[in-house]
Amino acid sequence: MSHPEDKELLEMFRQEQSSHYAFNLIVRKYQQRLYHHIKRMVTDHEDANDVLQNTFIKVWKGLHSFREDSQLYTWLYRIASNESITFINKRKKRKATSIEEVHEISELSNSGSVSPHPDQMEMKIQKAIDALPEQQKMVFSLRYFDEMKYEDMSEVLNVSVGALKASYHHAVKKVEKIILGH
Repeated sequence: MSHPEDKELLEMFRQEQSSHYAFNLIVRKYQQRLYHHIKRMVTDHEDANDVLQNTFIKVWKGLHSFREDSQLYTWLYRIASNESITFINKRKKRKATSIEEVHEISELSNSGSVSPHPDQMEMKIQKAIDALPEQQKMVFSLRYFDEMKYEDMSEVLNVSVGALKASYHHAVKKVEKIILGH
């Protein structure tokens, strides 16, 4: 089944008799993409589901006033990104994150006696991404994992394309540095 175009979904949503149906179609169309974006930010499956649910609650509340100044998906990504940052900030207040695990994995892989297992490497990469400042983490995730264009990221994050390119470049260098243990 192909999904209706966003404009059609928005028109259906604005009609009282079809608003719930249209919202369900929007959820079905975007929940997987948003879930993966959120999960890369918060890393835990359960937390990602919670943030996704909060995202769609905000979408439901705000969709009536969506002015279509941007594309629907960039608006959804902006909400998901903001909800992810809010969640991460609340989590940071509850407990301090330790970077020691990254160093332990780095020492294992640098010892030369053991090459990192794929699961260890994936964990090392995720820890490196988690060590990035929030803005760089978001830019890195949107560009590297979602392959989002800088112009679309600019709409989602309300940041200039030039600043996004610089942020992505710095994020890549930091991730490489952490992974390589330099």
